[in-house]
Amino acid sequence: MADQVRVTQEIVAPAERVWAMVTDLTRMGEWSPENEGVTWSRGATGPKPGATFSGANRNGKKQWSTAGTIVEVEPTRLFTFRIKAAGFKVAEWRYEIESMATGCRVTETWIDPRGTIAKAAGKAVSGVADRATHNQATMEQTLKRLKAAAESV
Repeated sequence: MADQVRVTQEIVAPAERVWAMVTDLTRMGEWSPENEGVTWSRGATGPKPGATFSGANRNGKKQWSTAGTIVEVEPTRLFTFRIKAAGFKVAEWRYEIESMATGCRVTETWIDPRGTIAKAAGKAVSGVADRATHNQATMEQTLKRLKAAAESV
């Protein structure tokens, strides 16, 4: 079974607003401490299954590029995409948004589909030896930043 990390954050903002923020991948660099930005590719302009994008990432002095594909889209509820780097599967990201009386609850999930080669190359490429522990911390930061931005509108 693949490694998996889940982080949940309650946000005092409508699910529709948070959904729009999470699915606007061009803004992901605003919340994520590792992602520096995303550009839609092959004519894609938004979150639709099959849409593709490229990402720029950084951890300290380490930089790397990724290629992503949108997998699942359920407006205001679910958003999933898969990431490859150098042709290897490296991550699946899932955002689940649940409406609540006071706003919404967002759960970000990272699933590690990496094989032996991609795991072995991970530290050299990103500077991160323990990806699950690292992602737990950065996901907590991501959701706190998303919360602050969503609640300040």
